[in-house]
Amino acid sequence: MWQRSVFVGLLALALGYLCVLGPELPPAALRQLSASLLGTLRRARSLEARTVAAWQAAIVRPARGWARVAVGVNACVDVVLSGVKLLEALGLEPGEGKNHAVLSSGQDLREAFAHFMERGAAAERFFSDAEAFQAIARTASEHPAAQLYVGGNAALIGQKLATNPDLKILLCGPVGPKLHELLDDNVVVPPESMQERDEFHLILEYQAGEQWGRVRAPAANRFIFSHDLSNGALNMLEVFVSSLDEFQPDLVVLSGLHMMEGQSKEMRQRRLMEAVASISDIPTDIPIHLELASMTDQDFMSNIMHQVFPLVNSIGLNEQELLFLTQSASGPHASLASWSGIPDVGVVSDILFWILKEHGKTAERASDLTRIHFHTLAYHILVTVDGHWGNQAAAVAAGARAAGTQACATDTIDTSKVFLKAPLEFVTSHTEAPSKISLNPDEPVVHWHREGISFHFTPVLVCKDPVRTVGLGDAISAEGLLYSEVYPQ
Repeated sequence: MWQRSVFVGLLALALGYLCVLGPELPPAALRQLSASLLGTLRRARSLEARTVAAWQAAIVRPARGWARVAVGVNACVDVVLSGVKLLEALGLEPGEGKNHAVLSSGQDLREAFAHFMERGAAAERFFSDAEAFQAIARTASEHPAAQLYVGGNAALIGQKLATNPDLKILLCGPVGPKLHELLDDNVVVPPESMQERDEFHLILEYQAGEQWGRVRAPAANRFIFSHDLSNGALNMLEVFVSSLDEFQPDLVVLSGLHMMEGQSKEMRQRRLMEAVASISDIPTDIPIHLELASMTDQDFMSNIMHQVFPLVNSIGLNEQELLFLTQSASGPHASLASWSGIPDVGVVSDILFWILKEHGKTAERASDLTRIHFHTLAYHILVTVDGHWGNQAAAVAAGARAAGTQACATDTIDTSKVFLKAPLEFVTSHTEAPSKISLNPDEPVVHWHREGISFHFTPVLVCKDPVRTVGLGDAISAEGLLYSEVYPQ
């Protein structure tokens, strides 16, 4: 590092010397030498510093932004602490990992946590035993290292958007006294959304390289579980939709469908049909963004894709949700069991293209879906059907910047605390003749086009020592929406 600093200092001296000698040099020679030295100076800066500087230029406000955003319907209080510390406090010994669609005991919790920690992957599960969950929740909330935060995708997105003083935010969800106390003053909660007790979710975090027995985490992430009946039944969905008439939002953000996995299959199917009817009641001139989250039931995911996707304009999802989605519908690369390291950009873009081609808006298909915001640890991609969304280069860059600042808990990106993990070269597809792209940190937002669909890619500056991983996806989606502009149709 000090060698680079010395080098930059010497170059700056050389440039100053040129300015002194300027009158004795021909103008063309001075221009050429100055340009050469300035180019060398730019390249001498770190990849991270160059990326940040380029983002600053790219992130501009849309010509027409939002004024009022309605967000619903999952909300809770997050109890955040180290997963290893909680499991030790519960007397659970490390062992072999095993995936469980639903948790019913401490043993299930131990196995599921080890399974996802070993992969460095985020996951969310329902804990079916109310009494056992309450005992675990009590141990967690009383742990000296535990911290309480706003939780639930809807509440987190609303809280992030509320930091913009120009926005008015409506939040509908099961809001108890502790959650109401934690919410930003800019967030309006209708009286019908208030309830006497809070819903608590336990967020077990782990750091990159952290070890528990033989399990070693390749990346920082979290494992979430709860016994949450209000959010699980989407109790506030009808309240949310009925509140829109009075609030008159420019944008609706919907999340929480994944919480229904804790219900019986019959109850889940009935509630999904009711949700589809409610979403259909939202005026078509109000764009709707749907935020997905970790799921395990392929039939339920397939039902959401076929019944809900056509009703929304935009979706947000991560690499686990994207792979599960294509597996559930036998889409491209569905035979891939799991990601190995950083998700392949070509594979990701093939699946995103397929979603919009098969379930997005076309002249022949009655679907409103025209935008997908994909995020993974190392990079983000924003995909849009041409003619429907603007300012997407700024939106994808803003989302990536938010990932770096929130994970490191800094107001701006500190380049000494982050690193570039994205591939410096990648192909844009594995199912058609691909383009090979080399990443240039001076132009970090890369654009390509495929059959009427635009792709905007940017790397993420990954936090070396993340302070908090919970809610990163929600913050990314919120920031991407804040800088997006929808074109009137």
